[in-house]
Amino acid sequence: MERVTQLMTSQTVLANLENQFNQLSTTTDELSSGLKISQPSDDPYGASVALQLNDAISALGQYGTNVSDGTAWANTANTSLSDISNVIQTVQELVVEGGSGTLSQSEMSSAASEVNQLIDQVKQDANTTYDGNYIFSGSALETQPYQTGANDAYQGNTGSVSRQIGPGVSVQVNMSISQLLGSGTGANDGLLLDTLRTISTDLSSGNTTALQTTDLDNLQSNQTTLEQMQATVGALSNRLQLAASRITTTTSNDQSALASDQDADMATTAVAYSTEQAAYEAALKASASIVQSSLLDFLSTS
Repeated sequence: MERVTQLMTSQTVLANLENQFNQLSTTTDELSSGLKISQPSDDPYGASVALQLNDAISALGQYGTNVSDGTAWANTANTSLSDISNVIQTVQELVVEGGSGTLSQSEMSSAASEVNQLIDQVKQDANTTYDGNYIFSGSALETQPYQTGANDAYQGNTGSVSRQIGPGVSVQVNMSISQLLGSGTGANDGLLLDTLRTISTDLSSGNTTALQTTDLDNLQSNQTTLEQMQATVGALSNRLQLAASRITTTTSNDQSALASDQDADMATTAVAYSTEQAAYEAALKASASIVQSSLLDFLSTS
């Protein structure tokens, strides 16, 4: 029969105490941090799942930021386009009144001056910025689309600015306003600045025939183009709203899964802590009666 020495007894008791202390320490950490996985070694598989979920939540956060940014671009564009639509309606009223033949030449000249002021307003709306970027300059974000004054040439380009709103999913958040405004008198493109400049000239010269026909037709065509642009912005806003809702739902689901994977059950952990603490204290008392030798005695026999 193998002889059980005092040293073997001491080693066994100390090993048991160390195991109980380590378990109590782990439970204490869970209580203080609220996490059952503090380091990968606690649960390698659970840690890998938590890492994946954290990465997914981080990506969703960036997509959410992009959606918010894109929504701001869309809202800013919609406000400017609405302002331009109001200008077109005002000019349309002036054209109808001017073409009626009931205005004096002085009144026609005043109407022409008002149109010129409205041209400046249209350019101001076209030069709208968001976060320091010109939203209607294509991808030339630092370039003002239109200069003030008589120069109506478009200064931007037709490049796109996109925001990623999901894995492999991007949307264009900008547009070139040159498809609506064109480049003004001399371009003969029938677009808005050309139309407005021509209307101003026809009002000043009293050309009621042109006001009643070509000018009114071009203005209506410009309004149609504007409405198409507004529809595009509206569709973008709707898509971004749906994306925001999807991101919110997915983020909530991932956060719930992450909590289930790494968060400690505080009620269960508290009970375990009380039980383990009582067991550890009892083991300390029992060990004191079992192990009679001092630490120096123990060292002298090892």
